[in-house]
Amino acid sequence: MVLLIDSESGGISDVAFRSMLAARKRVFIDLLKWDLPVLGGRYEIDRFDDTQARYLILTDFDHHHLASARLLPTTRPHILDSIFPALCAGEPPRGPAVWEVTRFCLDRRLRSAKRRQVRDQLVTALAVYALETGIDRYTGVAEMRWLQQILSFGWDCRAIGEPLRSGGSLLGALEIAITPNTPAELAAGGVWSPLPIHQAPARRAVNA
Repeated sequence: MVLLIDSESGGISDVAFRSMLAARKRVFIDLLKWDLPVLGGRYEIDRFDDTQARYLILTDFDHHHLASARLLPTTRPHILDSIFPALCAGEPPRGPAVWEVTRFCLDRRLRSAKRRQVRDQLVTALAVYALETGIDRYTGVAEMRWLQQILSFGWDCRAIGEPLRSGGSLLGALEIAITPNTPAELAAGGVWSPLPIHQAPARRAVNA
């Protein structure tokens, strides 16, 4: 299933949220060697994991992480404008209908065929969520190999600046337009793979 949660969700989504943070550590810190904060030696979590962030988490039947993405509103500080503004040829795109996709994470335990399947399901979930909530653009920062994959999915996606080297990585910024044509575009690219999105109820206590 695909869960839509925030950092204040409870119940089953606690398992999914913690499983996502642990998976992010395994991918971004253990595998990719990014210099990121670690909570309790187990969870990758940063200052953008606050009450304004939203998460699409694809889980198995036990609610353990398969893939996930974090969505940040661009009407407040986010990664592109706060950390990598130089990646944009002009001002970073902002607005209530523009959200940033960050921490696109595929679980390291997945074999190649399953990895492709859940990747497509998560990309599709991003498009479905945008269409259902009035998001008309996503922005993001990606390493060039991953950015080239994103550009190839078939949707209306473009680079919005020249790539720059940061540390040992070549990074680029991108913008994805979400329109009623996006499902057909992703289907033509062999990516469209819809699953229902379940929204988890929120509560007051933060469970990070």
